[in-house]
Amino acid sequence: MKTAIWLYLFLFLAVFDLHAQYPILTPFAISLGAAPTFIGWMMGIYSLTHLPGNLIAGTQIDKHGSRRYIVFSLLGAGIILLIQAQIHTPWQLLALRSISGFVLAFLSPACLALLAQLSSDPIKQGKYMSGHGVVHTLASVVSPAAGALIVGALGFSATFASLGYLLILSGVIAWLSMPKGLAEVQHEKVTEPAMPSNPVGEKRKFLPVSWRYFALPLVIACAQGILFFELPLRGGGHSSMMSTGLLFSIISIGALFTLSMLFLNRYSPKLRLIAGVLLMSLCFFAMAAIPQIPLSSVLFVLGMSKGIIFPAMATLFIHLSGGIKLGRIFSLQSIATSIGSFIGPITAGQLRVGLSPYFIAFVLLMIGIMLLPYFTARREASLSDPKSILG
Repeated sequence: MKTAIWLYLFLFLAVFDLHAQYPILTPFAISLGAAPTFIGWMMGIYSLTHLPGNLIAGTQIDKHGSRRYIVFSLLGAGIILLIQAQIHTPWQLLALRSISGFVLAFLSPACLALLAQLSSDPIKQGKYMSGHGVVHTLASVVSPAAGALIVGALGFSATFASLGYLLILSGVIAWLSMPKGLAEVQHEKVTEPAMPSNPVGEKRKFLPVSWRYFALPLVIACAQGILFFELPLRGGGHSSMMSTGLLFSIISIGALFTLSMLFLNRYSPKLRLIAGVLLMSLCFFAMAAIPQIPLSSVLFVLGMSKGIIFPAMATLFIHLSGGIKLGRIFSLQSIATSIGSFIGPITAGQLRVGLSPYFIAFVLLMIGIMLLPYFTARREASLSDPKSILG
């Protein structure tokens, strides 16, 4: 539990640091002379360079553990932000965002794999994933508005520098506080025989996960990329940046609302996932077709859908894989997320004049729901823990 608390602290600091940039990156790029199309590519290239990092992370986290990759991501991202505070052209920002995408590609798979390895009990694993979601959401509630406030008081350069120092401090604390070899020891405990969920004493076997499950993180990330691209372009100036930061915080408050509903963990993760994605798709449809609905209300409900989706998705992947080689599983999830995050803002930048990007997000999410395997529940339950799959 002590390790989980430390990990939650690092996650909070890292998420706060990164989400604080959401409302300010687009205005910063515009101040450097970037056009909306270029901004779409800038946001997309960050996700594209996630891919080689995700590919490397998949096998290396399983082999070496999570600690070194968490520290590497935090320190590397902090140094990049310090450099970002000194740039003067859009192309320099594009280059730094591409490097940042690679560096941070290791963070999420490493954290999720380590959390999952802290226990072999499916119920505790679900609680750890919910805790991850709560910490992530708490940080993202305050960080967008805080980032806009810091920029208003200190300017872009000082804001990026302060965020960079915070990430570097997080990396140093992680290096000093996480015992060396912890992840490897935990991984051995997870894969040893005679586990509580395996009474016959056999080692659990790695279970290949259908590619159709990874279509969902792809389309969800694509939809989120569209949203993150569109919201900061609603206006200009400091007041618009403040309102954008508040809108991002509203999304996080909505996610926190559903994450606090712990009784949801009793239900099948696949059922929760479907319900969350359907709710998210309806929010994008409302933004595209019913502009009379207050944007803050729609974003709050969209945040509620995120609070349902992400713990359910992590729990489902743990169960479907048999609970081992989690570095590879979460790496594949991150790859799908990176591809979606790359496609989303670029698509929005190219098509936003003739077609509502929010409608595109709605269509993609519905396609993702339709691609899910719906007739394999009995087979999945037999391959994993029946109680964990069926609720």
